[in-house]
Amino acid sequence: MSVSDGVTRNGLWAVDSDYSWEFSLDQGVTWTIGSGKSFEVKGDGPKMIWVRARDDAGNKSEIVVVTCVLDTMAPAPVAVSSSVDGFTRSLQVTGLEANAKWEYSLDNQISWHAGSGSALGTLGNGLSMVWIRQVDLAGNASASQVFDLQAAGSSMSHEASTNPLQPSKMAEGLLTMLIHGVVVRGDADYVRWDIPKNHRVKSVRLVRYVSEDAIAFYAIQSSNVFDAGVDVSRMLVYGHMGPADLNRNVLANISPEKLGEGPMTIWFQQTGTLPTEYAIEIILQAVN
Repeated sequence: MSVSDGVTRNGLWAVDSDYSWEFSLDQGVTWTIGSGKSFEVKGDGPKMIWVRARDDAGNKSEIVVVTCVLDTMAPAPVAVSSSVDGFTRSLQVTGLEANAKWEYSLDNQISWHAGSGSALGTLGNGLSMVWIRQVDLAGNASASQVFDLQAAGSSMSHEASTNPLQPSKMAEGLLTMLIHGVVVRGDADYVRWDIPKNHRVKSVRLVRYVSEDAIAFYAIQSSNVFDAGVDVSRMLVYGHMGPADLNRNVLANISPEKLGEGPMTIWFQQTGTLPTEYAIEIILQAVN
């Protein structure tokens, strides 16, 4: 059988057998003759499934036993509250089921990104709507909560600093951060975040890019300012960013020793004349 112990929302189990087969859901008291290559178990809750093969002479194989918990119920929507710390708007996520995770979407729930920690920190003026939901251990998704970051009087919008020696600063204590903005030629965004002790950067990814110009520029320096100028030897990483780079971790090839405690500052710029909306996700993780 192609199933392993655990929690699942899919009650359809595959069977790989060269002979006829049958299954039992009551520990062998009764058996149901199977057909084809699969069978379906219904009804949420713990399951113990017995399966065995049998030939035309009535000989039976050893019983294969699989246990699982079938869970097809969507969890309740999460509770989300917002707070402001400096230039950072944080969306605190509570109400998660045990072993559930939360996700956010920037494109009207077409695609989802996994969050870490208990909040989504946002800094910038490029995003409008953010959707947040939870996904339980079985993979069932809740209904989403939506927030308008540009709502009148929300104080959620901040244009990132254009001064490399005075970058905008992301609030501390966050594991999931979004830097977002709109840039054109002559406009650059500089934003700093701090990595606390016993943590490091897990990933920096472009998660939104809207522009007719498919190429923008980014660079990251391990510093509380961006004073590297155009000296690439002082940059942790640099390069072009565009639609082809969506969801790519630009730090994937950087040694973990360079991603630990301390400040980092990102420079994002569009050298063309067409406006570019962007969002960059930073994920931190605890380390031993």
